[in-house]
Amino acid sequence: MVGPRNYSEAATEPTTSVPFCLPDYVGTEVQNLQAAIAHGRLEGGGPFTRSCEAMLADITFSAAAMVVPSCTAALEMIALLLDIVPGDEVIMPDYTFVSTANAIALRGGVPVFVDIDPSTLNIDPDAAESAITSRTKALLPVHYAGVPCDMDRLGALSAKYGIALVEDAAQALGSAWNGRPAGGIGAMGAVSFHHTKNVTCGEGGALLVNDAALVRPAEHIRDKGTDRAEFLRGDVQKYEWRVLGSSYLLSELAAAVLEAQLCRMDILLAKRMTLWQAYEAVLGPLTDVRTPQVPPLATHNAHIYHLRLPDRRRRDAFIGAMSAAGVTVAPHYVPLHATPGGRRYGRAHGTMSVTFDAADTLVRLPLFSAMSQADHTHVLEASLEALAAQGLGSP
Repeated sequence: MVGPRNYSEAATEPTTSVPFCLPDYVGTEVQNLQAAIAHGRLEGGGPFTRSCEAMLADITFSAAAMVVPSCTAALEMIALLLDIVPGDEVIMPDYTFVSTANAIALRGGVPVFVDIDPSTLNIDPDAAESAITSRTKALLPVHYAGVPCDMDRLGALSAKYGIALVEDAAQALGSAWNGRPAGGIGAMGAVSFHHTKNVTCGEGGALLVNDAALVRPAEHIRDKGTDRAEFLRGDVQKYEWRVLGSSYLLSELAAAVLEAQLCRMDILLAKRMTLWQAYEAVLGPLTDVRTPQVPPLATHNAHIYHLRLPDRRRRDAFIGAMSAAGVTVAPHYVPLHATPGGRRYGRAHGTMSVTFDAADTLVRLPLFSAMSQADHTHVLEASLEALAAQGLGSP
């Protein structure tokens, strides 16, 4: 077996040799940070902020992109722009991160959790339609693992019932559905630049505004509810408080790191895709382990490669065996509707059988663009050994 490289120089006897993720920084990030400091503007809105926003708008075909402190912040802005009020319902997958639901619940809205598609783990359009009521304000799909949802069907539901369609594209920058960039299809979208994402500045996100009529209201919300952006453009003589908002501007230091990453985005995604495809070449043909499925109309960004084992016992045993081999692997979400917060703030519609299955059986393998070939080989070999120990891994 090829031995893994030790990424932890500080530890004398590391228990983990292959981390789950690692940022791919090559030096231009430091150069940008030095330039930002030399420029003397560290608060948001400087030249790196403007460069990031221009690139993101171009990548996603959006009317405007606004870099913010996190994808969570972008989702909160979406809830404000939707004018969510107490009692409004927003339909979303049960298999997602808590921020998707929190953004709605913070406004007094009700997250309505529905089941997911068994092949993609994205929101099931049939389940979503069955949950629509007179109180439904929006559909909020999540592009799981960077594989886009069926935006044609969801768009048809939005038009049929007169409800908004907005996207949690936290994991999906660089992905597309039928040639249209994820995050740039609904009225608004949210993306993440958290350290686990393909493009990262440690903590950060972006609001994508695809409905031009929402650009100015989004600026107001980003700037603490004021018309400060119009003042800076010279459109008004002084700026005033107009709507509810908050401090949703990313610092120029984080934008400096993000700009360097966005300039290398094609390289970062190509590296990840090579690793994803190498996993798929070996693990995809296995008959007793489920692997990622990508619909024909979807173009994904190789954000996650996951396995789904037959049951939770064998999934947990696999995690233990990988840890013993020096590889960090990770399960993912728990069903939101079954959590204390989900029961308190939301409601479930349907049985959630697929969601429970995914929560019990899914495990994510290490996948990051800085990953060496030796480490990738080690993860693959360790995975096959861990599966074989449980009588799994038949071609």
